[in-house]
Amino acid sequence: MKKIALFAIIALTASCITATAQNKKGMKKVLFVLTSHSELGNTGEKTGFWIEEFAAPYYELADKGVIIDIASPLGGQPPIDPKSSDPSSATEDTKRFDKDTELQAKLSKTHKLADVNQADYDAVFYPGGHGPLWDLATDASSGALIEAFYTNNKPVAFVCHSPAVLKNVKVNGDFLVKGKKVTGFSNTEEEAVGLTNVVPFLLEDALQANGAIYSKIGDWQSYAVEDGLLITGQNPASSKLVAEKLLNQLNSKK
Repeated sequence: MKKIALFAIIALTASCITATAQNKKGMKKVLFVLTSHSELGNTGEKTGFWIEEFAAPYYELADKGVIIDIASPLGGQPPIDPKSSDPSSATEDTKRFDKDTELQAKLSKTHKLADVNQADYDAVFYPGGHGPLWDLATDASSGALIEAFYTNNKPVAFVCHSPAVLKNVKVNGDFLVKGKKVTGFSNTEEEAVGLTNVVPFLLEDALQANGAIYSKIGDWQSYAVEDGLLITGQNPASSKLVAEKLLNQLNSKK
């Protein structure tokens, strides 16, 4: 009897392990790409990525079972915009992040962007912050990665300033955003934060210059646009909405 019971336990354990492996195999996997740039132009102030734009989408996807890896141009700890850590910028997701030592540890060990492969993921998501305007907007690895995701029929998602990384991305010789409906941090929002003459370029203008069909709503309101595989959000308040649209696309793909 004891032997039979032992065999039953072993069989059940093996079955559970197999089921877990199959479930993991069927789970979606998304790559998050963060800036490595920390200097806010010549102001002497610091910048980086905006916590809300990372934390809200991260939890929205991870809580639904999506596996997430994080990469940045330099690897390691990406810089956090200090203004996004201010209590005035706090949200439920940033408060959760502040207590999440596991995610903080994971964030400190981001992969080098040049070492990642789109074949290992189902989608890519770029949080914003002003940092991407300086590094990711001209990063060759980033551009090639986005093109690879897009041409392999995988969603590419961006929020706030991160649509800036599309500035030089082309597909079949044309700018990826040409003729596409997009949004991103508006000129009026940039003016409101006093950085119109500090940033290397204005995102709204750059998108339109590349042929994008740019739209926006009132400053700081949640707004996201979906045009096929391309998903963009206007500002920090739009980050969770972008993640929701991305999740819907992931769930629609078998």
